[in-house]
Amino acid sequence: MQGYVRAGSSQPAWLFPLIILVVLILSVLPLARLAVVGIAALANGGVSAVLADPALWSATYYTIVTAILGTVISLVIGCAFAFLLTLTDIRGKGLLSFLFVLPMMIPPQVTALAWVQMSGPSSPLLKALHIAPPLGSPQPLYSVGGIALLYGVQHAPLVYLALRAGLMAQPRDGVEAARLSGASSFSVFRDIILPLSLPGVIAGAAISFVSCTGNFGIPAILGIPASIYTLPTLIFSKFSAFTGRTFGEVALLSAIIAIISVAGLAIQDRALRGRDYRVLGLSGATATFDLSGWKYLFAPLLWVILFFMLAAPFFALLAGALVPAYGVPLTFKTMSFNAFHEILFRQAVTRTAFVNSLSLAAGTAMCLLLVTVLSAYALTRRRDAISRAVSSLIEIPYSLPGIVIAVCFILVFAAPLPVLNITFYGTIWIILIAYLSSFFAVSLKPVVSAFHQLDPALEEAARLSGAGFFRRLRDIIVPLIAPAAGASVILVFLIACNELTISALLWSAGTQTLGVAIYNLDDSGSSDLASALSVLIVLMVMVMMLLLELLAKRLPKGVVPWRS
Repeated sequence: MQGYVRAGSSQPAWLFPLIILVVLILSVLPLARLAVVGIAALANGGVSAVLADPALWSATYYTIVTAILGTVISLVIGCAFAFLLTLTDIRGKGLLSFLFVLPMMIPPQVTALAWVQMSGPSSPLLKALHIAPPLGSPQPLYSVGGIALLYGVQHAPLVYLALRAGLMAQPRDGVEAARLSGASSFSVFRDIILPLSLPGVIAGAAISFVSCTGNFGIPAILGIPASIYTLPTLIFSKFSAFTGRTFGEVALLSAIIAIISVAGLAIQDRALRGRDYRVLGLSGATATFDLSGWKYLFAPLLWVILFFMLAAPFFALLAGALVPAYGVPLTFKTMSFNAFHEILFRQAVTRTAFVNSLSLAAGTAMCLLLVTVLSAYALTRRRDAISRAVSSLIEIPYSLPGIVIAVCFILVFAAPLPVLNITFYGTIWIILIAYLSSFFAVSLKPVVSAFHQLDPALEEAARLSGAGFFRRLRDIIVPLIAPAAGASVILVFLIACNELTISALLWSAGTQTLGVAIYNLDDSGSSDLASALSVLIVLMVMVMMLLLELLAKRLPKGVVPWRS
């Protein structure tokens, strides 16, 4: 028994080393491989060729500019929703919050395609409403401004969630004391709420900036037709025109993306350094501001914003799926469900993409569930520097842009594995392993939250009664964390099923995912099929989010992002 369980602990001796091994494979190895190839490229003089390429500087410029503009837009929208839905007496908060978070769950290429269908002279919906711009007018979204706008729409929920978390911890007694002293609502907001909200605003801005930097779906659909390349789309084009120097070049380009992302996070850290934002006393978002007559202005305004963020693009997407070709106005004569029939029953590629995405998402969610239950157990039972380091290593792949993770695993599996002589490159397994790396942190968070709420006395009593580790796991731990585990599975499934950035570089014939299928269909001119597939994906996302909503009451606080 002493060799099986660590002295003074209920944790088996083999458990923590197993977690370290998994983290080494999924996090340390791919990042180390990227660093090695990048250093080799530097040593061989490959960096001079990369730095001399005008496309690099153009892509870096567009990456930074669109990311900054997109972050500003996401801050404006996200902060407005966070303040109004958290601190005011506006009606329908739950529904507004649910709908506002929805764009974050929708694949970025679907968002881009929906907005393209909603604007421009060839929009079937605008033509049906007789408000389309004249033929020959440029598509306004094929521009830096269009990419930044959709970045803002896609990532505004990230700002909302980051700021909302801080607002929920506002000093309730401090606000009440200010009010009793005669301070107006505006003074309370300006002098108390706003300064204490700064960490959430800065955190939201940093998360949004990093997400914009690594976004592939939006600049791929909006930028490539206008010859506007960001670093992720430049890496994609480098792989499309593969040469002997490609690996070294993309390693350096990926390093640049990582540096830009880390710089954004460093600015966040620098902005908060030296400032003390600790809140003493009671906290909670019960310090609601009474909007009085202003609610008749702000409530409709929020619904109008949501209409243009969600409803109008979805209806445009649906209209694009119901017409035989892009540019044909939607009427009762032109309306047809042929695109849906083609997608579901005739197109072998889309059927394969459905099977691949659902299989990859389910496989990722279930494999990670097993790993994260053991990881959460080990990490919450240990409170030392090693466990904190392991937790940080789990977070790193999720915090990096997906394009960087894809390049890491291409470099790891480009050659057959030594000794085993097994090739993962070009198979569906490389996508699965990259998903496991990228979404490990997503799966871990709900389960860790559940473990923190468990009373260790229950397991300790079972251990003293002679119950082994797996018996305790089966009879005590798993039943208690089951709701959080279910949420973990749904969250990972939802994100993995709609992923594009990683699979865009790792797919090959027969391993297409839904995200890749949408991009390829749109790129080949089959916009009606791409729209039909996108409509089905949006509906699937909504069903999965509703399942999470139904589970919400049984989950630890913070697991379902849009709920208090």
